[in-house]
Amino acid sequence: MTTHRDRPWLMRTYAGHSSAAASNELYRKNLAKGQTGLSVAFDLPTQTGYNPDHVLARGEVGRVGVPVSHLGDMRTLFEGIPLERTNTSMTINATAMWLLAMYQVVAEEQGADIAKLTGTTQNDIVKEYLSRGTHVFPPGPSIRLTTDMIAYTVANIPKWNPINICSYHLQEAGATPVQELAFAMCTAIAVLDAVRDGGQVKPEQMGEVVARISFFVNAGVRFVEEMCKLRAFSRLWEKVTLERYGVTDPKQRRFRYGVQVNSLGLTEAQPENNVQRIVLEMLAVTLSKDARARAVQLPAWNEALGLPRPWDQQWSLRIQQVLAFESDLLEYGDLFTGSVVVEGKVAELVEGAEAEIAKVLEMGGAIPAVESGYMKAALVGSHAERRARIESGEDKVVGVNCYETTEPSPLTADLDTAIMVVDGDAERSVTEAFAGWVAGRDEAAAQAALAELKAQAVTDANLMPATLACVRAGVTTGEWSQALRDVFGEYRAPTGVGGAPITGTIDPESGGELLTVRQAVARTAEELGSGRLRLLVGKPGLDGHSNGAEQIAVRARDAGFEVVYQGIRLTPEQITAAAVAEDVHCVGLSILSGAHAELVPDVLRRLARAGVTDVPVVVGGIIPAADEQALLAQGVAAVFTPKDFGITTIIGRIVDEIRRAHGLDTIFAQTAPTSDNKEETLAS
Repeated sequence: MTTHRDRPWLMRTYAGHSSAAASNELYRKNLAKGQTGLSVAFDLPTQTGYNPDHVLARGEVGRVGVPVSHLGDMRTLFEGIPLERTNTSMTINATAMWLLAMYQVVAEEQGADIAKLTGTTQNDIVKEYLSRGTHVFPPGPSIRLTTDMIAYTVANIPKWNPINICSYHLQEAGATPVQELAFAMCTAIAVLDAVRDGGQVKPEQMGEVVARISFFVNAGVRFVEEMCKLRAFSRLWEKVTLERYGVTDPKQRRFRYGVQVNSLGLTEAQPENNVQRIVLEMLAVTLSKDARARAVQLPAWNEALGLPRPWDQQWSLRIQQVLAFESDLLEYGDLFTGSVVVEGKVAELVEGAEAEIAKVLEMGGAIPAVESGYMKAALVGSHAERRARIESGEDKVVGVNCYETTEPSPLTADLDTAIMVVDGDAERSVTEAFAGWVAGRDEAAAQAALAELKAQAVTDANLMPATLACVRAGVTTGEWSQALRDVFGEYRAPTGVGGAPITGTIDPESGGELLTVRQAVARTAEELGSGRLRLLVGKPGLDGHSNGAEQIAVRARDAGFEVVYQGIRLTPEQITAAAVAEDVHCVGLSILSGAHAELVPDVLRRLARAGVTDVPVVVGGIIPAADEQALLAQGVAAVFTPKDFGITTIIGRIVDEIRRAHGLDTIFAQTAPTSDNKEETLAS
């Protein structure tokens, strides 16, 4: 007897690097290995609307994704890949309209029927303000771009998901399951309300709109709770779409989501443990048929070390394939129907989420809750509490704060070959090719298209047609974005640092590490004749992942520092100017994009030229061992990577670096780290 098996979920690998040509080769190899959908990672200049020759793009081109600066790059990216038969997910937000327009034009050039295109543009700008930091425009214009895309795709690309609401990044920014459910649902409500009230979609079409809304979620290692969270998501979505928007077709109300399992929980220490973490997290979104993901992409075991190699990505794909094709999971109905434990947990999550949703809606919805800083402060606070539980040992992380003893790992015996290194000449090659594109286009046509885009932007017109015209005229990513910056302005989101709670013990009677560090901060300030020690926390370049920087800023504040933190996306020149103007005692740079080798030495040179010789520079991020040694040799005082998790200990180290710079005895360390002999400490 033939056993019926459900169709497997779409299997993706989040990928893209160096150049469009290199990424195209990678995509074709992955599809040949059995990957059933593409998930395109764009580099930070593309995501934030800059050309590769912009000052803020320096060191970032091709680092965390593929650079796509114009139609020619998009053609190259998908050369030999039939888009009419390919399901493509594009992680792009502020510039989502631009990338979708280029994708459509390439599909048309291939002879595709755009009505048959399937895939997703991520395009959730609210979570960018809260967690990921690739926003460009203020909330109002950003929501307008999103609603324009939704109206356009419903009419012209009906199988495309014009937005997926992202709770994934909320969890990485610290969200509890209740906050993840509530904030994502509030974002969906804000978008759907804007579509309903915008006049571009008829009331009877709201069911079609709802049917194209997808979600992108995170699954952590607490896989029972995570599985219940997905069932709770489905229940909340069913209620919101039926009661708020009157969608009566059950198929249109179905909760549709893709997932990448939690990258935040991957560890640099004993990274082989990440494999079992990834498997458990995948089970959370596949075991329950009633809440099974429609698409899954898994990180690689070595992402906390650096950029995964093709082999590492293949391993993650094979994990999915073994579950889908070797196990019997897809032969059965839902395994948890009737479970008292599961039903109880789902009800608890729904109740908590509904209370938080009501609170946000009382504020006027997700956009006012972003602008007031409420949602960001809530996430920073939750993240601080989670970090405190790890530091205290209340939350166990194997290989990090327990069971640290380990045998040497053959996987990391040669760290230089355990990750992929982006070609150092890639940025130069991309920039040169970009100049050639601009030189070879019809300049008059490009400028006319940009002028028309700006003219349309000051009206209520849908901006997708004008954007398509820009694509066809050879306009670049940076030019399209700058045209809209000129009309809409830019936006710097609240950091949430000021509203975060104190998470360490500072009670003189009960003691604790934070109290000890706080006393050292006060003592050092007194010895230096300064009212307070001042720490500048800087995010140079385009890396918007600010979670670590925010946690350092919060803990330094609690330890008695005066913290200078201006948020993300600063040039080395701006950071140096702030360090001089604020007369800081230490500069802390946070870079997770891999651009540290370019940006950190630039800051060091600028500080030296400004005559700042007694201010240590410390750096945190995903920094390979060889790069760490190079930074120390160039004058960086200390380097902190994901294996270093004790934030209060880091602050103590910063105090010691300030003392060394002024010829004072250290308090917490006996020996200074050097490029040849870095002392082992806890950090983040």
